[in-house]
Amino acid sequence: MLKLKYLLPLLLFVVLAVFLAVGLRLNPKDIPSPLIDKPAPAFSLPILATPEKTLSQQDLQGKVWLLNVWASWCVSCRQEHPLLLELAKRKQATIVGLNYKDEAQAAGQWLQQLGNPYDVSIMDTDGRVGIDYGVYGVPETFVIDKRGVIRYKHTGPVEPGDIERIFLPLLQTLNQESA
Repeated sequence: MLKLKYLLPLLLFVVLAVFLAVGLRLNPKDIPSPLIDKPAPAFSLPILATPEKTLSQQDLQGKVWLLNVWASWCVSCRQEHPLLLELAKRKQATIVGLNYKDEAQAAGQWLQQLGNPYDVSIMDTDGRVGIDYGVYGVPETFVIDKRGVIRYKHTGPVEPGDIERIFLPLLQTLNQESA
């Protein structure tokens, strides 16, 4: 009985150490999304450059498109912005910016100063569309296929290796699929 008194805390410590070791190997950016392989949530939002016009996910049917959630107040968005400009030059997909909980004037100035990688940017001023897409924070990027199905979600800023390693191969595959 005395051995069990000393062995039980040691066994508990080993189990906790194993859980900690496994947890340290996980990538905090790999947040699973229940929306993968599901239709993109519906939206109809005003376009940043022409607020009297709207864009919906129906307008993008038949196209492979990226939905990049961004804001002028987002420091990480500034970090990934040059990479989105480079991705836009490759013309592999329509890039839609979802300007999230931001002021239209601040967003417009931000794009004028840093360049505009978006084919179109829409305004989600109250964040409801972001909630529908399960946005945890800004930036996040979704890849949506020609049928309007979400195929990939990238949480956090796009980093230099992500374009070549993740986005371009996925976009090429999706562009080869029929609508």
